Amino acid sequence: MSLQLPKKNDFDFTHKLRVRWSEIDMQKVVFNAHYLAYFDHAVADVWRDLSLPYERSLAKLSSDLYVKKALLEYHGSAVYDDVLEVCMRCEHIGRSSITFKGGIFKGETCLVSGEMVFVYVQVHDKTPHAVPQVLRDVFQAHKEGHEVVKLHTGEWTQMKDHALPLRIEVFVEEQGVPLELEQDEQDDHALHAALLNCLGDCVATARLLPSMNGVARIGRMCVSKHLRGTGLGQGVLQSLIEHSRSRGDQSIELHAQLSAAAFYSQAGFRAHGDTFLEAGIEHQAMVLKL
Repeated sequence: MSLQLPKKNDFDFTHKLRVRWSEIDMQKVVFNAHYLAYFDHAVADVWRDLSLPYERSLAKLSSDLYVKKALLEYHGSAVYDDVLEVCMRCEHIGRSSITFKGGIFKGETCLVSGEMVFVYVQVHDKTPHAVPQVLRDVFQAHKEGHEVVKLHTGEWTQMKDHALPLRIEVFVEEQGVPLELEQDEQDDHALHAALLNCLGDCVATARLLPSMNGVARIGRMCVSKHLRGTGLGQGVLQSLIEHSRSRGDQSIELHAQLSAAAFYSQAGFRAHGDTFLEAGIEHQAMVLKL
């Protein structure tokens, strides 16, 4: 039975990719089997868009997803260096299954349409179990255009259990900052912001220190490794900027890791002075005038 040829606006999620030489067959077009891998990559990005790091989130639910069915229909071919958009939507959530419909587009032309059905299983017995309500709710919220994360702000006593595990994961475990340098007495005096996903996990955090002579300071900014580039960091940063502005601060300073300077530039921060080493990592002082 033929699948109806979809259009881009039929979908809720989009994943972009560029075709590589290794994916080309003897006819100089993408080998048919690679389109299934493209769909699989796009499904992985669906979980990123829901602010759910796939492996960690399913482990927290003691669950996994197994592919039950994959169906592709070919309408055209992609060639080397084409930029493709793999568009997905959650078509249906049954008792123990999640069905995704997809389309692979070159421009506005659909080259491949398809369907993937996953079965939700519990890891202890590898048998189908009911998809939990929390996952049903987050898919529905995204489809309706609602936020899938919630911003929380407060003092360290309120926020420590949320923010500290992510800070240790990023700064200590990933970047090698000594634990005794990552935590300091400033935490007790700062306003902390944390974005929590639908499972209650902190996926982005930062702190705003009290102002001195009208100058505030933002620090300990970090985002879960698997969710970087999805806009979560800018959400936390903007919330602290607005709080600083509302209390009458004249400017905000921060020490940006050199690799993150462009991120802060997008929010209006400007470099100030020379680069320097802090905790063994090259940094740039940056300032935002309010």
